[in-house]
Amino acid sequence: MRLRGACALLAALCALPAAAENLGDALPPIAPRVLGAHIRFLADDLLEGRATGSSGYVIAARYVATQMEALGLQPAGGGAGAYFQQVPLREATLDAGRSWMRLTVPGAGTLDLKHGEQALIAPSFLRAEDDLDAPVVFVGYGISAPAQEHDDYAGLDVRGKVVAVMQGAPVRFKDVLRAHYGSTRQKAEEAAARGAVGLLVLATGRAPWARLVQRAQEPAMRWRDGSAVEGAQAQFHGQALLGASTADRLLAGGGRTPADVYHDAEAGKPVSFATGAQLRLHTVSRHRDLESPNVAALLPGSDPALRAETVVFSAHLDHLGVGEAVDGDRIYNGAVDNASGVAALLAVAQALAAHPPRRSLLFLAVTGEEQGLLGSDYFARHAPAAAGTLVADVNMDSLGLLLPCADVVAVGGDSSTLGDTARRAAQRLGVEVSPDPTPEQALFVRSDQYSFVRRGVPSVFLNCGFKSREPGRDIGHEFEQWLRTVYHSPQDDMAHPLDLEAAARLTRLNLLVGEMVADEGPRPRWREGDFFGTTFGPAPAGAAARP
Repeated sequence: MRLRGACALLAALCALPAAAENLGDALPPIAPRVLGAHIRFLADDLLEGRATGSSGYVIAARYVATQMEALGLQPAGGGAGAYFQQVPLREATLDAGRSWMRLTVPGAGTLDLKHGEQALIAPSFLRAEDDLDAPVVFVGYGISAPAQEHDDYAGLDVRGKVVAVMQGAPVRFKDVLRAHYGSTRQKAEEAAARGAVGLLVLATGRAPWARLVQRAQEPAMRWRDGSAVEGAQAQFHGQALLGASTADRLLAGGGRTPADVYHDAEAGKPVSFATGAQLRLHTVSRHRDLESPNVAALLPGSDPALRAETVVFSAHLDHLGVGEAVDGDRIYNGAVDNASGVAALLAVAQALAAHPPRRSLLFLAVTGEEQGLLGSDYFARHAPAAAGTLVADVNMDSLGLLLPCADVVAVGGDSSTLGDTARRAAQRLGVEVSPDPTPEQALFVRSDQYSFVRRGVPSVFLNCGFKSREPGRDIGHEFEQWLRTVYHSPQDDMAHPLDLEAAARLTRLNLLVGEMVADEGPRPRWREGDFFGTTFGPAPAGAAARP
């Protein structure tokens, strides 16, 4: 995901008093060298990028499990004495040579779209071969949000049709709402619920087309439950991403100027219309069923009245494996993303193992984050009995790029009292809490805390802001440069400079937030009227339970 670092302050931080009266005399220290050692092993070429389900990933999982066992933490994977929770997966790979796509647009004729050039065809998780022949309806962002007074489907019947949607969400939406409604997952669920038989996503976002093409060459994954595959819409018979020029031709065929459509959509004006286009899509897919483990370990709470409630510390263990060579390197080591977060997870476990707070703590390293939050979603829906009642998740992903930030962003904190806890913890460590400086990155839905949010568990992801501890250093520029040159590339390895002092500071803040939640009497709660609490939280008394 993403990250940020300065050294002289560390000793002073270690001596600060505890954040709540019942935390003890001082917080346990976090040693930068320990973080570095964990990152160095997990990002070694030996593990070949820790791709979900690979042998390198299994080595990483065993490493984490043995570290947890050495600390005396209890196995919480579900089986007797098991630290592993096996996640059943289905891998789907497009047979590009046998798949094809044809779009007939008024005024433009029939367009034969080549996979990887004008479009990217998504493989099917349910059928080896599938055919789609249906009219296309453009529905703006593909969002129905009555509470936000926005409904792209108003007055439209999309049953039996292909729905074409823009990426993202209206800029007037609150940052986390924009991230939620802008996710392709949410758009697909909305279209399927309204009877659509296919989905076209128009590539109007910021991601470079070349990067999208590269990712499309890799197999896709979902977790499965018997013959069912989570997130695979059974009534869909085809999905694809349209390149920008093809998307413009589709919209122009409906009698609208594409620039006007995009402008009106961003302004929140109605833009949905029947395009008059017809899509034919033939998809051929290969399937492979496999398993990949989450690693779960429990530190039982010290209070008999509260130990059945559990605070989760989570981090994703997987990365991208071996892929296209960049400067002669094919191993996507994932040192920052997310060996650093797993290193923080292990360091927090080590710091707290001998000093359990009142509530129990669950340390969870998950698989399949890079494939779409698969491991965390599976765990949140199938939490083993040993995990108890989940009351909060503190997620650690990429440790703020290991840069010397003077402020942090509590992603998701505004939705629950976890935001208050994060602010109190940050204040005690002399850190400012700032608004998200990059809401367009949609971090709220792109890391594992979102899986817990969708199951009604208040969650927070602490990330660095753009205020630097070092005068004259432009953290925002460094972050953007990292995104362009290092993120999801083989260059995210130990050769890249890592500020382990910065990593230790952010790890310490995560530790403090989780420990405060685990020690304080009231459990975290959703804020009154919050969208996520209302949508995913516990049903009100007397109401039917949410699925």
